[in-house]
Amino acid sequence: MKFWVGVTDNNWYKFLANLQPDEVNFWQPSAKPPFTSAPMGFPFLFKLKRPYNHIAGGGFFVTYSSLPLPLAWEVFGPINGCSSLDELRNMIRDLTASNRVDGQIGCTVLANPFFFDPATWIADPAGWATNIVRGKMYDSYDEAGSEIWKNVQARLDMLQFENLQLERPKNVAEPNQKYGAPVTVRPRLGQSSFRVLVTDAYQRRCAITGERTLLALEAAHIVPYAEEGVHDVRNGLLLRADFHRLFDAGLVSVTPDLRIKISKRIKEEWFNGQAYYRLDNNPLSVLPTHPSMRPDPDCLNWHYRNKFQA
Repeated sequence: MKFWVGVTDNNWYKFLANLQPDEVNFWQPSAKPPFTSAPMGFPFLFKLKRPYNHIAGGGFFVTYSSLPLPLAWEVFGPINGCSSLDELRNMIRDLTASNRVDGQIGCTVLANPFFFDPATWIADPAGWATNIVRGKMYDSYDEAGSEIWKNVQARLDMLQFENLQLERPKNVAEPNQKYGAPVTVRPRLGQSSFRVLVTDAYQRRCAITGERTLLALEAAHIVPYAEEGVHDVRNGLLLRADFHRLFDAGLVSVTPDLRIKISKRIKEEWFNGQAYYRLDNNPLSVLPTHPSMRPDPDCLNWHYRNKFQA
């Protein structure tokens, strides 16, 4: 099994270790991903910078995306590792020595993060080069990787880590073989992970209108989270903000055969809706490329039968 040891900002780590969130954004100032084609559940370890120089925790890879800085704050908030957008800007300035900080940043989304007690931190791997800026890939079948992972696993056992499962997520393609056999972790997704996964699955376009303005797009749950819906791509649609609101209100729905339905109550109660009615019974404008990420017909049927106000 392969895993990543990522060079980690000390202040980012301290903030999140105190917060103890269920997911984190391991961001970087550039939009270049730290690695390519990693499977969901791929372990990602936090190696602190000087003066600590220890592995102090980690998480499990969900997805990578690049987002405009203000949107990254809107999506992730404090799980960016700081308390405000201005503080995040200052962190980026310190790393880049530039005042142009509102461009795209790289977002590596990690679920189920874990933070070791300082007394149990793991010393830098043998042979770790001081010129490593971003991180290094290890393999648990190699001597160095085996030693690191043995120590990590022992500490996870001490934490009574509850998220180790033999099941892989159903909505993820088979992992690239260069990362070895499938990993044994199925991360529990949070709201931020859900939003990024749905946004990228729909190619950053509204499923109904094809709208591309990223700031106007929102990830909608088909079966609401409050109704025991899950943070899963197949329980999601990327919708323009107005359609998201109408969808949640039951005034717009999508049938299991992926056709748009517009409620007559928009006109009856709100005396308008012509722009919406012309879409009635049209097929969805955008669908995820990968079939395993397309809307679950059972979820769509639930919404159409239980929420839609025909």
